[in-house]
Amino acid sequence: MVRFFEDFEVGQIFRSGEIEVTAERIKSFAAEFDPQPFHLDEKAAQESLFAGLAASGWHTAALTMRLLVDSDLKIAGGTIGAGGEELKWPRPVRPGDRLRIEAEVLDLRASRSRPTLGIMKIRLTTLNQNGEPVQISTPALMVRRRPTAV
Repeated sequence: MVRFFEDFEVGQIFRSGEIEVTAERIKSFAAEFDPQPFHLDEKAAQESLFAGLAASGWHTAALTMRLLVDSDLKIAGGTIGAGGEELKWPRPVRPGDRLRIEAEVLDLRASRSRPTLGIMKIRLTTLNQNGEPVQISTPALMVRRRPTAV
């Protein structure tokens, strides 16, 4: 079921399935986008602030986006961001972690400049297998309004 702006209510919570993070995927992402030793090499990572191999925060953000798209949120026309106010990584993502997301609707408002859209602010929390947050963000999403019959 795809959802239009009118289908959302403040307080609703949407969830995703899980995705497992592997050392190979951590290193592959890092090699291309964030080539720092603590994302690429176990020995170097052991001696870093992380005390072990950790995914890039940007890798966590990309995984979060995948989970959001695959979640039960299902926004008509796709998940299109309009910015955000917060992005936190309270703990590292490690090989073997299984991530999932919870998205809570915080605010809904009609767009002043584009009457066919609404703006939905959500709290997007990415959790590991222990229910611990590994990423917290509050994006604003552009959501299509339900077409009216003429």
